[in-house]
Amino acid sequence: MYLMDTCALLWFLDDNGQLSEKAKDIIGKSNDLYFSIASLWEIAIKKTIRKLDIEESVTDIERICDDYGICILPIKTKYLERVQILPMIHADPFDRLIMATALEEGMKLITHDSKIQQYDVELVW
Repeated sequence: MYLMDTCALLWFLDDNGQLSEKAKDIIGKSNDLYFSIASLWEIAIKKTIRKLDIEESVTDIERICDDYGICILPIKTKYLERVQILPMIHADPFDRLIMATALEEGMKLITHDSKIQQYDVELVW
């Protein structure tokens, strides 16, 4: 099972060259691919404050992901409990929640974020 972080999700949907070949291959072949609802929340906020310029709404992104068979994970209390005990190496609340989700669900995390490499989470890039 694989969990995509927000950048990996956006880069995949945009066919962006920043997505690694390994990540593209896994995303293209995996039947167990997920992203967190926190990613849609992050996208909505960044669009609102004009830090992200994309046409698609969060509803559009949800629909596109559904078409690709990429499933949305809700935020569960156990993820929030895990967030509280993660070392404060990475301060971004969305990344911390996505990491906690991967850890709690035993998923590999598809990310390019170098700060996340300092945590005990299995990464793919």
